[in-house]
Amino acid sequence: MTDTTPRTRPPVPGGTPAAQVAAGQVPAASAAQVAAGQVPAASAAQVAAGQVRAASAAQAPAPLPPDVPLPPGTATPAYVYDLDAVRAAHARLRSWLPEPSELYYSLKANPHPAVVAALYALGCRAEVSSPGELDAALEAGVPAGDILYTGPGKRDEDLDGALAAGVRDFAVDSLYGIGQLDRAAARHGVRAGYLLRVNPGGGSRGAGLRMTGDPSAFGADAGHIAAHPERYAGGDHARITGLHLYLATNISDEQALGDSFGEAIAVARTLHEALGVPLRTVDLGGGFGAPYARSGELPAYPGLADRLAGALDAALPGWRRGAPSVAFESGRYLTATCGRLLTRVLDVKQSHGQRVVVLDTGINHLGGMAGLRRVPPLHPDVVPAGAGAPGAAAADGPPDGTGARGRDGGEPPGPAMICGPLCTPLDMWARSHDLPAVAPGDLLAVPNTGAYGLHASLVLFLGHPAPAEIVTDGGRVVRSDRLTFVRRPAAG
Repeated sequence: MTDTTPRTRPPVPGGTPAAQVAAGQVPAASAAQVAAGQVPAASAAQVAAGQVRAASAAQAPAPLPPDVPLPPGTATPAYVYDLDAVRAAHARLRSWLPEPSELYYSLKANPHPAVVAALYALGCRAEVSSPGELDAALEAGVPAGDILYTGPGKRDEDLDGALAAGVRDFAVDSLYGIGQLDRAAARHGVRAGYLLRVNPGGGSRGAGLRMTGDPSAFGADAGHIAAHPERYAGGDHARITGLHLYLATNISDEQALGDSFGEAIAVARTLHEALGVPLRTVDLGGGFGAPYARSGELPAYPGLADRLAGALDAALPGWRRGAPSVAFESGRYLTATCGRLLTRVLDVKQSHGQRVVVLDTGINHLGGMAGLRRVPPLHPDVVPAGAGAPGAAAADGPPDGTGARGRDGGEPPGPAMICGPLCTPLDMWARSHDLPAVAPGDLLAVPNTGAYGLHASLVLFLGHPAPAEIVTDGGRVVRSDRLTFVRRPAAG
């Protein structure tokens, strides 16, 4: 019996600590040097290890930094994550949240250790929901005590691994989940705490994806908790420490987002009274929207903090002194705008009167979960890399000079079908998308792919290599690596 196991992105061997680079203590490598393997990249555990610039929650929203240009010859396909953009998004989100409050980073959006490390240095705890995400958080230097382990179903071995690593905070979704955690903690001779995830009635308008309000694997029904509060208090080794409410995700409208949080706060008040036990934390979840694979900026929620503070004052009057503490979660808002997917043109042709452009990336690297509604329907902007200026695509091409506009193999500007390299007709990003004149070898980019990009894709389908993942900071490359997969005998 064998299994196919992902190995976490072996970095370029050796390396200068990224924190030293960020602090300006040593010169950083150019993107070309790292991509070519001429110099080592930093390890994940060293990236932003407490030395990145922190943003005050009281700061005004910071402008998003421009794309960091990468030189011709960068290997593609490649995701590029810019840590300056991560910090700008964090400062922006903190300015919309009431104070005091905690913020968890949801690794499902982008578990790259460099991104996780940068956000932890800014004060974000880690929210994980699998052994792989737990490994990524620990690799990034997040202490086990700052990790919340969630998910509607957990294997006994998942709990054992997390407890052995030192995790003590969990979210549970059912009476069985409470007993399962209690038994696991007993096996390890420790005490664990859990946030009880709640599935209230109703739903949230304007949501990209509703998480509760219907029959769902997520959460225990609020009505059942209120009717039988003693059954949800826990056992000898696992006790309730708070409530977890996450009603919807990807809401760009401030009124709708405020309504969602307002519903969560009202439910938390009712259940807090019904449970009759002190609660350490009320996690209100997230729902913050972000552009996905299209040009655009992060939504603004300028009135949200005051609105939520008023609702919390009425429902949970001790929240300002941490009784309970209030927490929020975000994945896509913190990382969406930090990423670009770089791709090169493999072929350009006419097919039955339509221009067809074939890229070296496709649904195996971006948008593979769009049909499941985990990510929005994919209508990506595909633009010349480093662009802004007309003719940027023509300025970059293969070293033999055959990749410029108007050369053999090129086509005039206009609508084009954009396809990937997979051996299936389903590997298509767009049936008709305006593109400039491009030719084989030209470098293009898809913006705002830092969240739910590679890690929400069909990367194993048809066995193409995973894209490189390049991390930049202050306009310089601090890490470059690639996920690889190996087959090995399975235990047992």
